[in-house]
Amino acid sequence: MPAEVYGEAYRFLPHAEILTFEEIARLTRLFVELGAGKIRLTGGEPLLREHLPALVSQIAAIPGMRDLTLTTNGQLLAERAGPLRQAGLGRITVSLDSLDPEVFKALNGRAFGPERVLAGIEAAEKAGLTPIKINAVVVRGVNDSSVVDLARRFRGTGHIVRFIEFMDVGTLNSWKMEKVVPAAEVHDRIHEAFPLEPVAPAYPGEVARRFRYQDGAGEIGIIASVTMPFCGDCTRARLSTDGRLFTCLFASEGTDLKTPLRAGASDQELSDLIASIWRRRIDRYSEERSSRTDPPPRRIEMYQIGG
Repeated sequence: MPAEVYGEAYRFLPHAEILTFEEIARLTRLFVELGAGKIRLTGGEPLLREHLPALVSQIAAIPGMRDLTLTTNGQLLAERAGPLRQAGLGRITVSLDSLDPEVFKALNGRAFGPERVLAGIEAAEKAGLTPIKINAVVVRGVNDSSVVDLARRFRGTGHIVRFIEFMDVGTLNSWKMEKVVPAAEVHDRIHEAFPLEPVAPAYPGEVARRFRYQDGAGEIGIIASVTMPFCGDCTRARLSTDGRLFTCLFASEGTDLKTPLRAGASDQELSDLIASIWRRRIDRYSEERSSRTDPPPRRIEMYQIGG
């Protein structure tokens, strides 16, 4: 969350306005029954949520769950990895945009470097939260010089670095098209140092284009939602902490599920509502981006619904 906007005095939502663990687990069960076998806990920063292993254990027990994962900035991961694994978390994704301490500090707005994140990755590996994916958002003139270093650092470790084009999510990240490093350029930089070859998607709708090192030292992923949009294959729904359902990362409004949930709606009524929202979705922002003359006046921020 941007430090210049959300300082120590920022007023967060009252606890009563956010979903309880039991409400999250109930809605998750309904999503799984509708076919969403992959569940990801995101944020903001999910490791800041008190008693998170209790939520993980509730979700892990849902019949039909195939893949339970979590995305974190890694700052608290070293001490939380073991309890999360014991609670039933399957694997983890860690955000790490640079190994250079000064670049890392500039991107994260804090005084610490990447050491804590690297320690968290090591702890997650020891705990069995694998395969570990490492997300790096590439911004031209900021951390694009870190691309090859990140690839080099995690080659041969079994971890998968995923390089993500800088996206205009929300309204607070000062996005400009000239700051985007196209996926093709990222590929070429790494390919020059470590020859790559393409790999078929692991499942329909996979957002990352996969490439493996020709020498067998592992693979990387590149997410190109700016230069090569994949709206037509999108299979992701997002539930905010206050109970709104979003069908697009770039949406401005979500549909309130908390009110009917707390008003006594049955499982069938909630399932019908979720299904009707999904069937009506027409989100195509990434495909329409280049033809828009003005950006949307308001969009949900990534820290509210994850990536």
